[in-house]
Amino acid sequence: MSHFAQIENGIVTQVIVAEQDFIDTLEGQWVQTSYNTRGNQHPEGRPLRGNYAGIGYVYDLANDVFYEAQPFSSWLLNQTTWLWEPPVPRPTDAKSYNWDEETKAWVAV
Repeated sequence: MSHFAQIENGIVTQVIVAEQDFIDTLEGQWVQTSYNTRGNQHPEGRPLRGNYAGIGYVYDLANDVFYEAQPFSSWLLNQTTWLWEPPVPRPTDAKSYNWDEETKAWVAV
């Protein structure tokens, strides 16, 4: 069994586990996704389509990858990992932080 994402207008609307034969009977666009792929890495081999697809994720047909919707307008999409990166790295201390888009800074919570 494999995971498949249903795509509508470039957005993932659902993800199911099924056999390819079943997917072939469904209408619409269905694209296989790998539960073990994150940041264009796979622990056991070749990554599949950048990231595991989630509901609301973007499917970029030109690059054949899945990635999350842009979380903040200042964040840039890394086209190697297919993950969004803030303009300022998150602090690495033990505190919890939230991103403040207005100030473009991490704020301790």
